[in-house]
Amino acid sequence: MLAIEVGPLDVAHTRYAISPLGEAMNALRVAAGKQPAGPLRPWAERIAPRYARLLGETPAVGALTSLFRRGRYNADFIHPPPSGPGDDFALELAAVRATPLRQVRAEIARNLVGLRTPPRDVQQILSAPDVLTRLADAIEATWYALVEPDWPRLRTVLERDLVHRAGHLAMYGWAAALSDLDPRVGWRSEGADGVIEVRTGTRNEWERHRLGGEGLLLMPTVFGTLISYVEPPWPYALVYPARGVADLLGPPPPQGGAAALARLVGPHRAQVLRALAVPATTTQLVRQLGLSLGAVGGHLAVLRESGLVTRTRTGRSVRYERTPMGGTLAGD
Repeated sequence: MLAIEVGPLDVAHTRYAISPLGEAMNALRVAAGKQPAGPLRPWAERIAPRYARLLGETPAVGALTSLFRRGRYNADFIHPPPSGPGDDFALELAAVRATPLRQVRAEIARNLVGLRTPPRDVQQILSAPDVLTRLADAIEATWYALVEPDWPRLRTVLERDLVHRAGHLAMYGWAAALSDLDPRVGWRSEGADGVIEVRTGTRNEWERHRLGGEGLLLMPTVFGTLISYVEPPWPYALVYPARGVADLLGPPPPQGGAAALARLVGPHRAQVLRALAVPATTTQLVRQLGLSLGAVGGHLAVLRESGLVTRTRTGRSVRYERTPMGGTLAGD
């Protein structure tokens, strides 16, 4: 369990990033069955043939999945936090390829402690002189097979979550920004300072760290679960599940209240209302839902006239969000 001490300067220095490479690794976890698919099961089922081809064409992908485990150390070099705002897969992959071989071998050895001995073919890859090249090539192949075809829609969900999170932190402070980050993350105020508490793994004792004015790096993920970075040379960072994922990439047929909502307002209008669990622009909704700009605009107009949605202009952007009545109707 982690206790991360936060001071007054850390709000100003906290930054937000999107990691395409991280999404590739998290998507691979779901595709390989290393992490429950949850609401993304329709996506996992749809890309299963792609994942099977990926395994057959790039054997090192199997070596990557052999390193995945929950609640214990995972090698950092295959999923490093971006140094800037992120959203550039090529730059992130270049950083992986630049990892010193000594660090690669040390992290793999640490990763394997406590795991069942991998199959011989995996051992050969992990001990090969060119292990870094093989694993980096596997990461690249994973990106193009599993994530890149859907990246515009994925990026939209991640961008919307970052805007929501940054606004809450700036306006209301850490308690509000962390309140729905993840059930395992909490905030404890200590005067002008405070402590971010992260309950991970099976250890009962608290491991204490201090941001020291450097701030925290927050990264939402569509596919992943909570991940924390607290070891050099990486910045202090939290990867957390993004909001608004349930209706992404082909949701299952609506059941119960969702089906009733679709019958009441129509299936596409219901999609728009559910997607506004996180405020969004018209363009973001178009990318997420795969509907035309005219269709989304028309649905938003009807929802506004019905008192289910409001809009707010910020600069050149117009963002839509649900009213309390809209949230109740959507089942939130």
